[in-house]
Amino acid sequence: MKIKKGDNVIVLTGKDKGKTGAVLETMADTDKVIVEGVQLVTKHQKNKRSRSQGQLIEKEMPIHVSNVALLEEKKPVRVGYKVEDGKKVRISRASGKTI
Repeated sequence: MKIKKGDNVIVLTGKDKGKTGAVLETMADTDKVIVEGVQLVTKHQKNKRSRSQGQLIEKEMPIHVSNVALLEEKKPVRVGYKVEDGKKVRISRASGKTI
């Protein structure tokens, strides 16, 4: 997967198209990522004890990695790989800079 935790990404498709945020978590087995502030759903949580109240919780849900792109200078870019000094590094396909 070319997107990693902590990357700033932009959403390319779906109801949140155009929104940006940092990647909170990656799920390599399902090719999904959780992006901060994107794909928010409201979860109804029951009360834990008999005298407490239930609550509504907003949380981010996973989005497929093909629907997001890495941000570089406020523009989406594709990611490539290059070997430098014996290490594999990510590069921007548009500018050739290392990420």
